Amino acid sequence: MVKKHYFKKLYLFLMFLFLYAPIIVLMVFSFNDSRLKGSWVGFTLKWYKELFKNREILKSFYNTILIAVIATICATIIGTMAAIGIYYMKSWKKKIALNINYIPVLNPDIVTAISLMVMFNLMRIKFGMITMLLSHIVFTTPYVILSVLPKLKQMSKSIPEAAMDLGATPMYTFRKVIIPEIKPGIISGALLAFTLSLDDFVISFFTTGSGFSNLSITVYSMAKKGINPAINALSTLMFVAVLILLLIINKKTKSNGNIF
Repeated sequence: MVKKHYFKKLYLFLMFLFLYAPIIVLMVFSFNDSRLKGSWVGFTLKWYKELFKNREILKSFYNTILIAVIATICATIIGTMAAIGIYYMKSWKKKIALNINYIPVLNPDIVTAISLMVMFNLMRIKFGMITMLLSHIVFTTPYVILSVLPKLKQMSKSIPEAAMDLGATPMYTFRKVIIPEIKPGIISGALLAFTLSLDDFVISFFTTGSGFSNLSITVYSMAKKGINPAINALSTLMFVAVLILLLIINKKTKSNGNIF
């Protein structure tokens, strides 16, 4: 029994080591005094200093955050409205709408990217920020719908009906009754949309134009010449920021029982 217990611990340790070893290596070498990835020379902070002087990386980072924030806001609004509409559809219409919504989720990114690229070409839209933004809204919206729908199913249909029976207008019922009930799903969908937009490369690569690139495209371009250690510094800072956010969320969850 004791051996089984230690085997489980060892298995868990190896699993987490496999998952996080690349990130640990990246973080360690962000403080390496050498540009070479395979040799440790000494501790330095010069790559972090270089990061804040590198205009190309900072501009790409700004573009990434800008696209992610705008796409998240738009996708959350559209996805929430669509989820409410699907929820109140008749059963056969709901099945058709859900199946259509599943297609972009299950579709390979490369297919979605090429489809959007062809569509923008046919519509004669100039490739750049607008096309990338529209693409991010398109591929993140289905995830918001899938995040909001479960919360709608948990909500009793009698609650909005009772509010309107008591004199509330449909808009007031929507703002004061439905939205608070599905708020956790909306926030989860928004966080998922933001993460997907932040992480995307394939769709961004096929739908952007010259003069506008996000961080993933910039890193890909740099990789052809050799990775700049400043990218390691940026990745480390982003990882630490996400880790701090998760710790704050977990702390609030433990203290309040429910973060929402």
